[in-house]
Amino acid sequence: MKILLLEDDILLNAAISTYFTSIGHLMTSVRDGNVCWDILEKEEFDLLVFDINVPNIDGFSLIEKLHEKKRMVPVIFISANANIEDISHAFKLECFDYLKKPFHLKELSLRIDRISQIIPIKRKHKRLSSCYSFNTENMTLYFNNEPQVLSKRQSKIIEYLAYNRGIVCSYEMFMDYVWDDVEVDTATIRAEINRLKSNLKEDFITNIRAVGYIVKIPYT
Repeated sequence: MKILLLEDDILLNAAISTYFTSIGHLMTSVRDGNVCWDILEKEEFDLLVFDINVPNIDGFSLIEKLHEKKRMVPVIFISANANIEDISHAFKLECFDYLKKPFHLKELSLRIDRISQIIPIKRKHKRLSSCYSFNTENMTLYFNNEPQVLSKRQSKIIEYLAYNRGIVCSYEMFMDYVWDDVEVDTATIRAEINRLKSNLKEDFITNIRAVGYIVKIPYT
């Protein structure tokens, strides 16, 4: 799931980001409301996790601005505010949950899991490693949210592996999909994938001797 976190506490921000990245989510974290809005204007997210009292634009105002643009994104508010007025306002903004600090990270994870069960989320981003993900909408490989430049054939290799995570992709399968059934030998396929692997900052493509390749890590 692609999540935007707005939390101005440095330690809590880092803890949430590290934990949810480790279990396979694609995290973007910010500590300032203005920065958060700049990102929201450029990108789409599956879920927002917002503190309320943050520098510049507060969490409530950000959701109001989104609603003005007719954009509805599931949001969980996390806040030390326990007064009923804030909680009522959060739910008037149609938040899915309101989690009072301090909380256990596993509790936040359970609430996020609940949202993903209630709302079918189109997962555009397929996590390939701790820093790499593949966007199935624009067919682009990202490293820490930065698009990577690949050749057309290398992009098709990544696309095929991303759609088949956890499955061994044989040389014949690559020939069918990447080379469009053009007869090539396994040495040619290995050479192309090795060139791709040499450009990666994290090697998430595992060779299965004499069979093919796999992305093993079962990220969601």
